[in-house]
Amino acid sequence: MSLTNATEPYPLCLERQLGATVCSDGAQFALWAPTASHVTLRLFAHGTDAEPGSGMLGEYPMHYESDGAWVQDVPSAVHGVYYDYLIEFADGSVTRSADPWARAAGANGRRSMVVDLSRTDPDGWDADRRPTTPISSDVIWETHIGDFSNAQSSGVPAEHRGKYLAFTDSGTTLNGEGAFPTCVEYLKNLGITVVQLLPFYDYGSVDETCTGGYNWGYDPVNYNVPEGSYSTNPYDGAVRIRECKAMVQALHAAGIKVVMDVVYNHMYTTDNWFERVVPGYFCRRTDDGAFANGSGCGCDMATEHEMFRRFMVESVTYWASEYHLDGFRFDLMGLIDVETMRRIRASLDALPNGRSILMYGEPWAAGQSAPLPGTVLADKQALPRLDSRIGHFCDTTRDTIKGHVFYRDQPGYVNGAAQQNRQAVLDAVDAHRHAVAREGEAGQIIQYVSAHDDLTLWDKLSISMRGNGANHLPDNTMYDDVLQGSTCAQEVLNANLLAAGIIATSAGLPFMLSGEEFARTKYGDDNSFDSGSRINELDWRRASDMQGLVRYYADLIAMRADDPAWFDAARTVVPTESSMIAFLVGRHAVLVNPDVREHVMPLTVMNRTVAQCGGDTESVSPLWRCMLDSTSDRYAINSRCDAQAGSGACVLNDAGFHVAARSLSIWTRGRSDDQAI
Repeated sequence: MSLTNATEPYPLCLERQLGATVCSDGAQFALWAPTASHVTLRLFAHGTDAEPGSGMLGEYPMHYESDGAWVQDVPSAVHGVYYDYLIEFADGSVTRSADPWARAAGANGRRSMVVDLSRTDPDGWDADRRPTTPISSDVIWETHIGDFSNAQSSGVPAEHRGKYLAFTDSGTTLNGEGAFPTCVEYLKNLGITVVQLLPFYDYGSVDETCTGGYNWGYDPVNYNVPEGSYSTNPYDGAVRIRECKAMVQALHAAGIKVVMDVVYNHMYTTDNWFERVVPGYFCRRTDDGAFANGSGCGCDMATEHEMFRRFMVESVTYWASEYHLDGFRFDLMGLIDVETMRRIRASLDALPNGRSILMYGEPWAAGQSAPLPGTVLADKQALPRLDSRIGHFCDTTRDTIKGHVFYRDQPGYVNGAAQQNRQAVLDAVDAHRHAVAREGEAGQIIQYVSAHDDLTLWDKLSISMRGNGANHLPDNTMYDDVLQGSTCAQEVLNANLLAAGIIATSAGLPFMLSGEEFARTKYGDDNSFDSGSRINELDWRRASDMQGLVRYYADLIAMRADDPAWFDAARTVVPTESSMIAFLVGRHAVLVNPDVREHVMPLTVMNRTVAQCGGDTESVSPLWRCMLDSTSDRYAINSRCDAQAGSGACVLNDAGFHVAARSLSIWTRGRSDDQAI
């Protein structure tokens, strides 16, 4: 019978510090391996046998304790010494394993390393503080550490491209020419407040000892160790830690929070350290003994088991505390049990200012798993059971606006199916708080139309509006001809403007894939996890060419920061005809016209709705001023940056609001006796 489908079969080790702990006279080692008959600790001078001077420093038999842990104190095990374990079982088999609880490792994570974490702090680390931007102003920008600076056009020194240290290079510009800011300088101008980084724990799909490898990193090997391929020296286990901290420090100095993408639902292989140490316990098994595969990766982790639950809680808390991280995005959260998610939230809350740390995840799985009977998984059905400060990605909003992600040519509200999706968009802008299928409080809803998975927004819009969804144009013309003024591409650009505007004016937390704001393309590649840096890297030349679109996103982000009503205030629907939608948010009105002809909304309709919702109780009618109009020249290709955000084809006169075709406009109201609006 599978151990993961039984009650806890072994003594639990819930109090003892596990891993290698540095002390005044060496290090203390502890490994939970309750089914082992013998455990031997081995010490090494280096993390691999290929390094000069590599060799074993000694072997030490470990002692069994009643809580299932094997322990040993070694005076000679100082900072920088590497180690692994030989684990013998009752049948005589012997397994070699690194330490699942390790916090440092050598190249490719094959051996763990004893680490004095105080020796890994960059200069000024004690003064590093999490940014205090309120969640109501947060906008999340997702990127991959390599994508951020791999391009030569990034202006980052060659030795830092694709590395943690690229985030520490200040004043970078396009091709180093000084005209257009890139990397962190670019982010400061864009105005985003949160960078979500694809996995940067130690993962298995890239050989750290070679250059040119690429993967998104959803294949963990050592959860508590930073990935070595992003460091300047993967052989020295301390370097990756120091440089990872320096990355966080640099983003904090720019006022930007850092969210780590974590993948506790599965590991790189069924032959992982946990499975080697305690076979049959840490990975879920089906009734026939096969590894459960709800992740699509072949080895679902048993989060409901007390020892892996302990590991997850401590691991997340460790990253938050030691690396000063500001939040965590949980991959396939629908495979993690609700109780573990609750305990992680409670553990983070107990840290200094821990209640500000973000937690959100994907409330779905790739397939059926095999948790213990009675386990409640944190999927969409269980959202009401989660803490109100554990958020989730809203795929309903995503698919409503641009069309279903699994059907390349299926349109949504902005790209050809407006009438069919009109009511769903109205539900989405209110964070589905009054929809038939309620999804929680506004602060729990991650509102987005693009992420690392699936097509980029630009590619989805291009394919659904211009190309054949099954076979996109082979010469890639349609992804790039927006820069040559293509009329068809302009229609795609209009759809992009509408999609971004709807997300920015919706209740909840806005989220975007890096480069969405400059029409990022992967040329129709909808799963580029191992497609290499060329297809994935941020094209900073395109960012410069698409400055009008970038400016539009920046204006929307600044608008949200100016008024917390955008985050969670109720949306009041204003009656409209055709596919157009209009809604009130605090003192603002948003008008969206996805149609190919202008619509006119009578001013009386708008003002009547304002009065009905208690927006203005005085007899004086409100005055309206256009604050942002997607048709403004400010947002056009080769735009003039001095154009006003609100000066476009959307105008107000005695007849009412003239809402231009394929436009989104935002209006703010005052009263006739106001000196300023």
